[in-house]
Amino acid sequence: MTTNFDAIVIGTGQSGPFLAVRLAAAGQRVAVIERGRFGGTCVNTGCIPTKTLVASAYAAHMTRRASEFGVQVAGTISVDMKRVKARKDEISGKSRDGLEAWLKSTPNCTVFQGQARFESPNQVRVGENLLAASQIFINVGGRAAIPSLPGVANTPHLTNSTLLDLDVLPRHLVIVGGGYVGLEFGQIFRRLGSEVTIIEKASRLIGHEDEDVSTEVQAILEREGIQVRLNAACIELMSHGEEVAVRVDCAAGAPEVSGSHLLLAMGRTMNTDDLGLEKAGLAHDARGYITVDNQLRTNVPGIWALGDCNGHGGFTHTSYNDFEIVAGNLLDHQTRSITDRIRAYNLYTDPPLGRCGMTEHEARASGRHVLIGRRPMTRVARAVEKGESQGFIKLLVDADSKEFLGANILGTGGDEVIHCVLDMMYAHASYTVMQRAMHIHPTVSELLPTVLEELQPV
Repeated sequence: MTTNFDAIVIGTGQSGPFLAVRLAAAGQRVAVIERGRFGGTCVNTGCIPTKTLVASAYAAHMTRRASEFGVQVAGTISVDMKRVKARKDEISGKSRDGLEAWLKSTPNCTVFQGQARFESPNQVRVGENLLAASQIFINVGGRAAIPSLPGVANTPHLTNSTLLDLDVLPRHLVIVGGGYVGLEFGQIFRRLGSEVTIIEKASRLIGHEDEDVSTEVQAILEREGIQVRLNAACIELMSHGEEVAVRVDCAAGAPEVSGSHLLLAMGRTMNTDDLGLEKAGLAHDARGYITVDNQLRTNVPGIWALGDCNGHGGFTHTSYNDFEIVAGNLLDHQTRSITDRIRAYNLYTDPPLGRCGMTEHEARASGRHVLIGRRPMTRVARAVEKGESQGFIKLLVDADSKEFLGANILGTGGDEVIHCVLDMMYAHASYTVMQRAMHIHPTVSELLPTVLEELQPV
């Protein structure tokens, strides 16, 4: 028998639950389907657990630096990985359990636990249950990609998910992948006490960022003792007894790197491969991203795709914004679109990188008349006072419209300071508004008007 609903929500990441509750509050009968742990990547294997580890790693790092601040710490500094993991699990678990309880207690909302598969454009099967609805919202997210490297099938390895299960400290963590996941985990485990080597195929880390950003981030990591191997053109994985090894083809350095643990951090795979998309007639690309328009509608009327699986963000905040767009259009009589939002994200190394809008490379290639302002964190009093003066501020402005084009804030507080620029961009305000603003001293943000006083043509 078929059970009819007004809406079906597949997945409980950062879009699905909030949309389900909004629809239920509007009087619709909603089915929510979750095959695993509630909360998606952010709650279980992404933002919450990893930033909890970042905090533990920061505490260990600053404890080792205590004497620089005139603080004496007696005895040997050590890290209890079981306690580190327990703290991470507790914080993540509270968020996950709270979300599950919220959905299951919401009136008009029925939760089904199991694998969802389309039977038709308006029918979804979950185990023995066949559900039907005129509106279906897909929020299934993604998982770590396992690259087809030579030796991968026979070499023990970790992903961003399984690494979180460790309650022992790796002696030497070898990371293949110089993107955000690899860099964040690399610094975390180095600060917790592991030897760390990062291997990257490209000529620099985080290659989609400006070269000066990549160079400075690499320098920050290397100052902490992380080994970085670039231009690794021919990567091969292998085991040597209890050791794992990576054969590389680099211009300099040993041809092989061995360690106790291996992390593969080389992209994501979408959780759309077992949804039965073909039975619904849903269009998708070769990587599994479901094709959507600017309002997140798929090619099939009555079906939307939100979050990572639509290929238009890949962050918790973009997924939540997807919910706001769909809810605004369907329930609030608004006209909202993914084209309304400005690209923005953070890299949570320490110091963090706050990013919004264009990179310098993109701005130069845009044909605009671009103004640029820079300032090293060594000339930011707040950073010097904190003993955290690595990094720099870089602001980009359109000389004709006087609007911000983008910003890189690599430095202490950069993950928060970036919003000063981001909000100006959403307001389409002239940079002179910020330039003339009185910011509070001593902060990192107070130097933004100063940087704007020193703009120069690129």
